[in-house]
Amino acid sequence: MLMLVDCSNCHTPLQLPPGAQIIRCGLCDAVTRIAGASRSLTSPPPRQSPSSSSSHAPSPSSHAPPPPPSAHGRKRAVVCAVSYKRSRHELKGCINDAKCMKYLLVNKFKFPESSVLMLTEEEADPFRRPTKQNMRMALFWLVQGCQAGDSLVFHYSGHGSQQRNYTGDEVDGYDETLCPSDFETQGMIVDDEINATIVNPLPAGAKLHAIVDACHSGTVLDLPFLCRMDRNGRYIWEDHRPRSGVWKGTSGGEAISFSGCDDDQTSADTSALSKITSTGAMTYAFIQAIERGHATTYGNMMNAMRSTIRNTDGGAGGGIVTSLISMLLTGGSLGKLRQEPQLSANQQFDVYTKPFSL
Repeated sequence: MLMLVDCSNCHTPLQLPPGAQIIRCGLCDAVTRIAGASRSLTSPPPRQSPSSSSSHAPSPSSHAPPPPPSAHGRKRAVVCAVSYKRSRHELKGCINDAKCMKYLLVNKFKFPESSVLMLTEEEADPFRRPTKQNMRMALFWLVQGCQAGDSLVFHYSGHGSQQRNYTGDEVDGYDETLCPSDFETQGMIVDDEINATIVNPLPAGAKLHAIVDACHSGTVLDLPFLCRMDRNGRYIWEDHRPRSGVWKGTSGGEAISFSGCDDDQTSADTSALSKITSTGAMTYAFIQAIERGHATTYGNMMNAMRSTIRNTDGGAGGGIVTSLISMLLTGGSLGKLRQEPQLSANQQFDVYTKPFSL
């Protein structure tokens, strides 16, 4: 049976195989000796550099977390796309979503490329594929060493689902889940775990944005408050704090989630936006709202995204990212997609006065 030990450097939980006396951390590469192990033991050999040098994103297995690019706060992102290739669950637009989101973060919001960790099935490195274990390690990496001034982003494009909750801490009685590429054998990642990993540790002065393009994703970060907005832009905040009293907020930081649809809706992976390729409708709407200048406040952002999904034409103006996705997404109409992007947060705020920024 595997036991868990904390990394001696970054304190990430590590699974220790039976009989092992030393272990190397997949995030910071530090070697941890188990109590009672001989000091004369040989350390594991240093890993060879990955054979592919085309991507500078850090690998959860072979790279240390990137150094701070700025004294005024670090920017770090995990961009995860699961397409479930060669399975009955296959999705067509997820890889496009990931590539466009990375381009947006690097070129529009000045995230260092080395601080954007991509998990897709196209990656040659097996530790940068969206398996359940790799996704967990990536989420640990995202918040590791987080401090005031940091800006974190988690983008997920793939399948989402629900499972019955028996603890009484869900308003609708269901936990929301994300489906890694190996979910049929390894299981799904539940909203409680996502909240505990990337929401709860956020310190004061740090902020996290999640963009989750998946079915049943309205409250997939388990944040305490959901912004319920009608088609005229009027809104109220719903209180989703568990009746059990379990704290689902942060440790003083700010967590905000954009999700593809409500908990009881499905999110489209559609070619209706394009006669060329598929894309996640919510990711496309998110990027388009920013590039068309609608992302001044969170309220304006939500209204623009919902308008795009309700009725999109192909004659968009655009900026640096729209010019990229226009090559992928040209013409077409969304028609009547039955989804409404949702906004949730760790605390209530005025969505029409709070400026949007990543």
